[in-house]
This record gives sequence, C-alpha cells and structure tokens, in this order.
Amino acid sequence: MTDFLMLPLAALPFPAIDPVALQLGPLAIHWYGLGYVVGILAGWWYARRLVSNERLWADGKPAMTVTDLDDFVLWAAIGIVAGGRIGYILFYDLPRYIANPLDILAVWEGGMSFHGGLLGVTLAMLLFARKRGINAWSLFDTISAVVPIGLGLVRVANFINSELWGRVTDVPWAFVFPNGGPEPRHPSQLYEAALEGLVLFVVLRLLTHKGLRLKMPGFVAGAFVCGYGLSRIVVEFFREPDAHIGYLAGGWLTMGMVLSLPMVLVGVWAMLRARAAAR
Repeated sequence: MTDFLMLPLAALPFPAIDPVALQLGPLAIHWYGLGYVVGILAGWWYARRLVSNERLWADGKPAMTVTDLDDFVLWAAIGIVAGGRIGYILFYDLPRYIANPLDILAVWEGGMSFHGGLLGVTLAMLLFARKRGINAWSLFDTISAVVPIGLGLVRVANFINSELWGRVTDVPWAFVFPNGGPEPRHPSQLYEAALEGLVLFVVLRLLTHKGLRLKMPGFVAGAFVCGYGLSRIVVEFFREPDAHIGYLAGGWLTMGMVLSLPMVLVGVWAMLRARAAAR
C-alpha cells in the first residue's frame, strides 16, 4: 500500500496501449500511421471551411476553391510522407539506412522528420500553386492553419509508441517508459502535442478568424513556421536526443534545435514581409 501511494510522486504508470490500433488479418493499422491519415483528412476538412468563409479573405474572394483543395490532398500526402521519410534518413540516421536500404520502406515503424515533411509539402505546394495559378503564399497560409491538427495527433501516437521520450526527471507527472530504462522521464511527446498541436492551432485560429490575417498572404504561414520553431526549441530542453546523435555541443544543443532555429527566423521574415506588402 505504501509503494502504491508513493507511485504518483515518483512516476506515473505508463498506459498499456497497443501500438497497433486495429488488426485485420495480416494487416496491422498502427496508431502512428492512423495519426497521419486522420491528420491529413481532418486538415483537409478544416481547410475547406477556411476557403468557404469569404469573410476571411481580401475583398471577400478566397484565393482558391474547394475543388483545388480536394485535388491537393494527394499532393500533400505524398509531400509529407516522402519528405518526412527522406528528411529523417538524411538528418537523423543516414548510416543505418545506407547499411539497410530496405528499412527505408518501413515507414510504419516510425522514423519521420517534421522538418523533412515541411520541405516536402512546401515543394508540393509550390508546384501545385504554379500549376493552378494560385497565390503560393495564400496556399501556404491555408495549409499552415491546419497542420497543427496532424502534429498533435502524431505526437500523441509517439507517446503511445513509447518513442521520442524525454529526459530523466523527478517531476510528479513523469513516466517510466517501457523501453526508456528504469528512470522516470518527461512525457515530451505530450508537451509537443500541447504546444505544436493545441496551442499553435488556437493561435493560428485567432489569426485567421479574429485578426483576419488571411488577407495578408504569408502572415499565417510565417506565424506557423515561427511558432513551431519556438515550440520545438522549448521542448528540446526536455526531450532526450536520439542516442546515435546525442548532443551536438555543450550538453544541451540538439539537432532539433539546429533545424528549428532557421524556422523562427524565416517565420519572422515572412510575417514582416506580409505586413509590408499589405500597406
């Protein structure tokens, strides 16, 4: 009884959730993959609502049509998955995949980089906007406003998978992860889900619906990129760096910080550019 009462002060019990959400014969549907699918579909639905609301756009004219967004879903999915996978391979674990090239295809096992996914979907947006004659900045804004939905879901899936856990800590909400050793650790995946998902979504929602920033092409996209970069840098102080990379300098600098700092600067530049263009 004493040990049970002391447990919440040391660490919370890790929830026994099967990483496989649904098993259909030989087909296993993982929460991780489901997070991507639901995130893309929910983002598509929300983006359609944004372009259907004429009040949000300059002169009451949305920069694209609902049909454009319907057609972009496949482009977005390819950009996110291909970019995320290639980014993880190049930024985080290149030697492993050179030694085992077939592992590149095992996306269901995890191993996706947000920064790579961002580059992939940005390229997809540039190509699609050029093909359809859409203002690329407005397409960036629309997609940026919905991305936090998928980010939050995938970070929760990271928690369920007991991966990307945090550093050792004695905070009362720490968890002992099944594959993270015996020490209690920060649930950094949930920190990211809260900051990159919920908080960032609310901020962007206020910008689109209260601040009417979709009327300034590029502002919402800049706010997203800057907001994500800041959120990721903050969480990196609580997140355990990848074992095969470790700290890059000083016992605190991580690859996630290095990749996120340019995002903050680019995001600030995009917002300033959007404000100047609107004058």
